[in-house]
Amino acid sequence: MRICSFIKSRLVAMLALILCSTLATAQDTTDLEQSCDQLGKLLLPDTTISLTETVVENSFIAPGTSNAMQLPRFCRLVGVTAPAVNFEVWLPTSDWNGKYQSVGNGGMAGTISYGAMANALRRGYATASTDTGHEAGPIPFDASWASGRSDLIEDFGHRALHLTTVNAKQVTTAFYSAPPIYSYYVGCSKGGQQGLMEAQRYPDDFDGIIAGDPANAWTRFYAGSHLWYSQAMLDDEGSYIPPAKLPALGDAVNVACDAIDGIEDGILQNPLACNFQPSTLTCPAGTDNNSCLTPKQVSAVEKIWSGVTNSAGELIYPGLVPGGESAPGGWSTWVTGSEPYRSLHWRGGEGFFRWFVFDDADWDFRSFDFDKDLEYALEKVGSAVDSDDPDLRRFRDNGAKLIVYHGWSDADISPVASINYFDSVVDVIADDTRAVNWQSALAQTQDFFRLFMVPGMGHCAGGPGPDRFDALTALENWVERDIAPESIIASKIVGGEVVRTRPLCVYPEVANYNGSGNTDEAANFRCVAP
Repeated sequence: MRICSFIKSRLVAMLALILCSTLATAQDTTDLEQSCDQLGKLLLPDTTISLTETVVENSFIAPGTSNAMQLPRFCRLVGVTAPAVNFEVWLPTSDWNGKYQSVGNGGMAGTISYGAMANALRRGYATASTDTGHEAGPIPFDASWASGRSDLIEDFGHRALHLTTVNAKQVTTAFYSAPPIYSYYVGCSKGGQQGLMEAQRYPDDFDGIIAGDPANAWTRFYAGSHLWYSQAMLDDEGSYIPPAKLPALGDAVNVACDAIDGIEDGILQNPLACNFQPSTLTCPAGTDNNSCLTPKQVSAVEKIWSGVTNSAGELIYPGLVPGGESAPGGWSTWVTGSEPYRSLHWRGGEGFFRWFVFDDADWDFRSFDFDKDLEYALEKVGSAVDSDDPDLRRFRDNGAKLIVYHGWSDADISPVASINYFDSVVDVIADDTRAVNWQSALAQTQDFFRLFMVPGMGHCAGGPGPDRFDALTALENWVERDIAPESIIASKIVGGEVVRTRPLCVYPEVANYNGSGNTDEAANFRCVAP
């Protein structure tokens, strides 16, 4: 059946979606299970299929775990594409929605994203994930696998996800005797980098992409974030900020800036409007306790917020922004760690430059030169791992849609980086269309790319603000029904109860309180231009 491959009109697309989504239901379950067995004979380029099996309801136990996942019955295929790209494809044996979804990774990848695959399967998707071509090491952000392996770096950066997507679509087509009518990608962090890489380098792979908190300018990010924050606190260990001091910093930021948006709720609506000076927390002479910062610690905070520049004064990567410093999973995880040399920033920066760039087990992160060493790193691995190309015209011309979201309280990847990338895409569209002004280019960009900033959300989740929202339904409506998302409702859930909702607005709009009603209810806010 090739009806799903050559859809020209919106009406035909909707009819084909209805047809494809009933195929798995219409087919006998026994037939599909036999089809699952036959997938082992499928020939995929440079790929070995090692397992095909029908997994009964609620029986699958992911490697490294002990509890069965709550999942519908599905066909599971396990394979590897040369040189070492492990992947899995899961196919629902009933109630297939006619669509396919790839899911992304986090950190340095190295594992199949079983949790994300489970979410996709529960929504009726055929889905796939890859470890990106290597096995995760024993410590977070271990990158020793990259030593002397430029091929594995290419797989990690872009090749593995693309090939897995191509293979998974062939598997899906073989299983259901019809290709997926729509294909989507969902990922955050490293997964955000993967999503933007797909939009830039492989614009034919997906009809819609969700890229959350993307680490897209990977090399600059690892230099100007992971490495720079570590240097700010560890070049002189007297600059290190113990996690016990973070509540004082977070509270001081909120006292100074929380009410700027007219509501005191522990959330900074626009952290860029906060002009809090860390020096106001300077300890009195001869004092050092958890309620204040020493002069060296004040300097470290200033460096982390300002970002790093090269010798010419050019910004390498934007710094973090005020807000959420003391939230669980925030600075105590990414910036300070539980003690010196335990933060994820230190592990990430050291691992990437030690093995990806210099391939030197004795490399010292303090030696990094933000001029010549960054230039060398960009030349050596930038083309493999960086997804910062602002030219999305091929993606746009395919009719595909892109949603990027970013938490304002992200303590890993600066939220300003996503704003800067979005603005760079608008600039390309302005030049391409000779837009009369920036607003015109913005509107044309938003026809296919929308950015949602999430006040108070940490890295992909957590933080003081509402952090649960359904971007996938918004993307499906945009791709399949041509209903562009004007806002997305986000919820804060505590103890299983929704305690606050807020609208996430299409950047550059922000959520503005109407002036009456409960400030914990999204209905009392509207999205307005800043």
